[in-house]
Amino acid sequence: MTELGNDRLVWIYTQMLRIREFEERVKRTFEDHPGVIRGHTHLADGAEASIVGSVATLNPGDQILATYRCHGYPLALGTDANAMMAEIYGRTGGLCGGYGGSMHLVDPERGFLGTSGIVGQGIPHATGAAYAAQIRKRGQVVLSFFGDGSTKQGAFSESLNIASLWKLPIVYVMENNSYNVVTRSEQEDANAAAGEPLAIKATAFAMPGVTVDGADPIAVYDVVGAAVERARAGDGPTLVESKVYRLSAHGNLIAPPGVPLHYPEHEAISVFGNREEYEAALRGDPVPRFRARLIEDGVLSAEQADGIGSEVRNEMQAAVDFGLNSPLPAAERALDHVYA
Repeated sequence: MTELGNDRLVWIYTQMLRIREFEERVKRTFEDHPGVIRGHTHLADGAEASIVGSVATLNPGDQILATYRCHGYPLALGTDANAMMAEIYGRTGGLCGGYGGSMHLVDPERGFLGTSGIVGQGIPHATGAAYAAQIRKRGQVVLSFFGDGSTKQGAFSESLNIASLWKLPIVYVMENNSYNVVTRSEQEDANAAAGEPLAIKATAFAMPGVTVDGADPIAVYDVVGAAVERARAGDGPTLVESKVYRLSAHGNLIAPPGVPLHYPEHEAISVFGNREEYEAALRGDPVPRFRARLIEDGVLSAEQADGIGSEVRNEMQAAVDFGLNSPLPAAERALDHVYA
């Protein structure tokens, strides 16, 4: 293990489990409560180690911007799970009053500056936040999370170029989850032209590029932590490629109220018919993998791990209950916060 103490290791495992259980409840809502979730919802199961390992490197006052696959980051930062679930359900008790839904969570008080449904859109916003942090001179660092598909957007190149030029205090964390919707990453010509690993793209912007096993929270902590220290010292940005495997389908289907719907199967099965690939990914699931590691190293007993699991399940069931019992917004509020 790295220099992290046992309490911090248990915290990392607990946050990984909280993210997984929260998203499992979101997924089950489609079956148990048809029509409650409107619009698209994107899960990040399989990326918990990458999320928490990265967040664990931050100090109070640091900031994050992420993609529409965004539930895990605010949870790890301490955002209330009840308010998050109510927001996904479109209720007035939600984090944003029900206006944002799953893809537009924001909690500035805890350093989570928001997300966007547009691929790559958060990268320039995070770069701007890093510029503001540089001007404030308080030692703040910004983490920008995005998927591998975002690297084909102009916003990626423009942002990394200016961040390198101005030595902005930002770490770009590309979570390469193996698929761009229904296309395997290795099938993309743009990726093949750039080479493997994708962290090599950092070379064009004169910044370090590092690839890490995103299923190992300690490896992520070490790599992102070094990049955060570099940024905080004024030495500029780093591009981290965190290799994960998305365990759920790209996103849900949209169903009208009252129509039963299961969350769809992963594209490895539904598109490519490759159940072996998916089952291999399940065997590498970072949550049970890290639990086993902590038990083997004597950080936790099996009984203690079970106790954490029970507490987390209770917390997330309470979040579901809170969300379901929160009222829907009144129709006359539809034009609130709309400006011309």
